Amino acid sequence: QVQLVESGGGLVQAGGSLRLSCAASTRTFSNYALGWFRQAPGKERDFVAAISWVGGSTYYADSVKGRFTISRDNAKNTVYLQMNSLKPEDTAVYYCAARPFIATMTADYVYWGRGTQVTVSS
Repeated sequence: QVQLVESGGGLVQAGGSLRLSCAASTRTFSNYALGWFRQAPGKERDFVAAISWVGGSTYYADSVKGRFTISRDNAKNTVYLQMNSLKPEDTAVYYCAARPFIATMTADYVYWGRGTQVTVSS
């Protein structure tokens, strides 16, 4: 069982930056791949970024490539999402998720946090 708690969301102007964090309560954090997803009102939950066990592999949605960076600190049981050059269309609830192997499909992830709201004003 893995419990995930996101933090770091908020209101930011277009062009600004935010860093999201996701803390995991498990003794085997390094055994899990982590992903970030987002869901805007009235839309499906979409993949944003994912990172493998020790960070050797990362994947990004085309819409965030070059602007967002996923990283992890296994010593702190935490995964991060650095978001730069934010756009109004990045507004959504952001969720982190965990599974044994890296994946990009929402349905593949087993453990989910409750999300953190990110709002980008124009």
